[in-house]
Parts: sequence; C-alpha cells; structure tokens
Amino acid sequence: MDPIDDKTRTELEAAAFRTLVAHLRERTDVQNIDLMNLAGFCRNCLSRWYREAAEGKGIGLSDLEAREIVYGMPYDEWRKKYQKEASAEQKAAFAAQQHKH
Repeated sequence: MDPIDDKTRTELEAAAFRTLVAHLRERTDVQNIDLMNLAGFCRNCLSRWYREAAEGKGIGLSDLEAREIVYGMPYDEWRKKYQKEASAEQKAAFAAQQHKH
C-alpha cells in the first residue's frame, strides 16, 4: 500500500465519520444503551468527541449543538421520537461493564 498523505487521510477519516453518522441517524431502532453495551460508546460519546475536537481548534460548540450534528435533529426531539426505556437486562449489562460514560 502506498503511504497516505495527511490531507488524504483527513479526507478519508471525514468521509468515514460522515458515513457513521448517517448510519446512526438511520438506525433509530438501535438505542444508545445497546451501543454502549456492545461497543463501549454511543451517539453522545461521538458528539462529545466532536465537541472536544472543535474546542481543540478554538471553535466553541455546546454539547447540544454537537449532539444535533450527530443526531440530525435536536437531542430532545430525538429522545421523544426514538428513545425507549431501557430493559432490566440492558441496565444490568450496562452496570456490569461499569462504563465511564
């Protein structure tokens, strides 16, 4: 494999990020607790990482603004439309893994 220059790597990473965000927006059936239990991160983690990256570049972005970028709508709206109460099993799995979420 030929080495990838920094500009191209950044473009590829950005494309992968956009694809991941689009996928998560489409998969509203997948709850954040499911993501946390299986992958150790969720949409809120992704939005926090986005906000932290913006801050690293001197760009002010609130948690709610970053969440809207990831969720594709205001967070409260997404929660009302798609968030379901976690089952006892989901909560137990989350607690057993002691996430630092």
